[in-house]
Amino acid sequence: MNEDTNDASPNTFRLLPWTGTAGRPCYVVGSGGGKVSREADKVEAMQLGMAYELLDHADDLVQDDRSTAVQLRHVAAALAHSLRDVHRVARSRGLRLGIPDAFEPEHPSGPGLIPLRP
Repeated sequence: MNEDTNDASPNTFRLLPWTGTAGRPCYVVGSGGGKVSREADKVEAMQLGMAYELLDHADDLVQDDRSTAVQLRHVAAALAHSLRDVHRVARSRGLRLGIPDAFEPEHPSGPGLIPLRP
C-alpha cells in the first residue's frame, strides 16, 4: 500500500502496529504523512498509554498480599500482550531510524527480498 506516491521512496516502509492475515506483519509505503500513518500513530500512542496504565495496575497487584494467583496470572497475560505491542512499536520506530530488524526476516527491505514498488 502506498500512501503518497509522489513523495515516497519505494524503500520507505513502516511496520504497522497491527497484523494482517494469519498474524503476518503489515507495512505501509510512503513518506509518513498519509492517512494510514496517522492512524498508526494514534494506535501506537494508545498502546503505549495502555501499557503505562497496566504497569501501574501490575505494581499494585504485586505489592498487595491479598492478590490471588488468578489475578496475578491474568495481569501476567495482559502484560505479555502489552509487551508484544510495545515491542512492535519499538521495532517499527527502530526500522524508521535505520536500525536493522533481526526479529522480522519478512521485512520488505530485508536481505534477499525484492523491494516493493508503488
